[in-house]
Amino acid sequence: MIFPPKKYSCGLFALLICCTGLPAQTIIPRDSLMQTPAPENEQSAVSSFIIRNIDITGNKKTKPSIILRELPFKPGEAFTLQQLVQKFETARRQLMNTALFHDVVVALKNSEGVYADILVEVKERWYLFPAIYFRPVDRNLNQWIVEQKASLKRVNYGAKILYFNTSGRNDKLEASVSGGYTRQLSFSYERPYFDKKLKWGWNAGFSIGKNREVNYNTIDNKQVFFKDESQFIRNFIYARTEITYRKAINTKHRIGIAYTQEEVKDTVLALNPDYFKSGSNHIRVPELYYAMTYYNLDYIPYPTKGYAAEVFVGKKGINRTFNLWQLSVKGLGSWPLMPKIFLSLRVLGHLKLPFKQPFFNQRIFGYGDMQLQGYEYYVMDGVAGALIKTSVTREVINFKIRMPHKKDKDGLQVPFRIFAKVYGNTGYAHNPRPGENFLTNKLLYSGGLGIDIVSLYDFTFKLEWSFNQLGQNGLFLHHKSLF
Repeated sequence: MIFPPKKYSCGLFALLICCTGLPAQTIIPRDSLMQTPAPENEQSAVSSFIIRNIDITGNKKTKPSIILRELPFKPGEAFTLQQLVQKFETARRQLMNTALFHDVVVALKNSEGVYADILVEVKERWYLFPAIYFRPVDRNLNQWIVEQKASLKRVNYGAKILYFNTSGRNDKLEASVSGGYTRQLSFSYERPYFDKKLKWGWNAGFSIGKNREVNYNTIDNKQVFFKDESQFIRNFIYARTEITYRKAINTKHRIGIAYTQEEVKDTVLALNPDYFKSGSNHIRVPELYYAMTYYNLDYIPYPTKGYAAEVFVGKKGINRTFNLWQLSVKGLGSWPLMPKIFLSLRVLGHLKLPFKQPFFNQRIFGYGDMQLQGYEYYVMDGVAGALIKTSVTREVINFKIRMPHKKDKDGLQVPFRIFAKVYGNTGYAHNPRPGENFLTNKLLYSGGLGIDIVSLYDFTFKLEWSFNQLGQNGLFLHHKSLF
């Protein structure tokens, strides 16, 4: 149940309170609900309430149309009391999932007979982040800290600017220049809507860079690198553009084209002739792809209730030099078991055709979302793979820290939610040419327990003690944020 601050009160809100068991001191006499008689032709529909106005406050930057786009109701629509309660909660969830606001209140502002005015009150985030850029290049923190001894030579550093909600339309601009491990210049811009009906969007990105080190092979399920301090041995260019379509709220479609250009020195080919197909030291590859995403979650960065799914189909290359079809699917379900305890199930799959692919196209486990907990020090290459992840999680701490602020203004409250969990993983990677790798073409499993910390700006930090079937165990660290 979402309710407004005490300064917003009315007859219908009193009825909402009565029906949902909120504190008695906020109750207003029920007789005030019918102070204004309903029109004669509406007497029979007194159990429904017609939305008359939607008032939005707190949006200094965000355009009202972007907020209204996420609401599951509009003026003129009629709902029962129970439906209104559900709509308020859905509206708040949708607005929080835009990542535009620290907090959202959706509630009844006042009522006259069968007419209801709705209040949407938001607290906007800070949107502009010019920052110093510092990030390890390894696949996870454990690999960087333990295997690479936290080497600063394996860090990208530079300057980065993130500008969320650039024009007030939930668009995002990102630009960075980095040195260190990778010398790179990148730029991207996303605009979710460019039409009046707020259904069609567009985004594009571009990056160019070079490295002195290349992961040229996988042996014993470990990445093997070659480095040349005297010259850059890898150069790359990547560009993409997409058109997006979001008709309603939960489902979004993306159709995109991309171009990849990459070149390595002949030394890399001498170490692995199958790095690119046919012994070539460069590729120039166009790509066409389609993706569909569905989200119906209470909080996308750390869901405790709801469902999500994604399907991706892509074609890279137009000739035998580079020929790759890709299909990937992801599914997520979270179900409350009892107050503060929930069960989560994730299913991920990836398929690449034809099965005969060069090393450059064989990444499966250990990259992106395809992570087997307990196998952070290993990678499993292949052309097909599936992963199932389950966990039972309990929220153990939920508190906020109020930051210093002026007396006449509301201060920012930094939230902290801490969860304890137990989890298990099962995965399989298929590789018709496994080489000297013992974890491919084998059913893998692992499990463990951990602590997740969720805070401001969708930041999530995970401490996990995992066990794998090799008899190994240890503490593993993971983090995820908007930055």
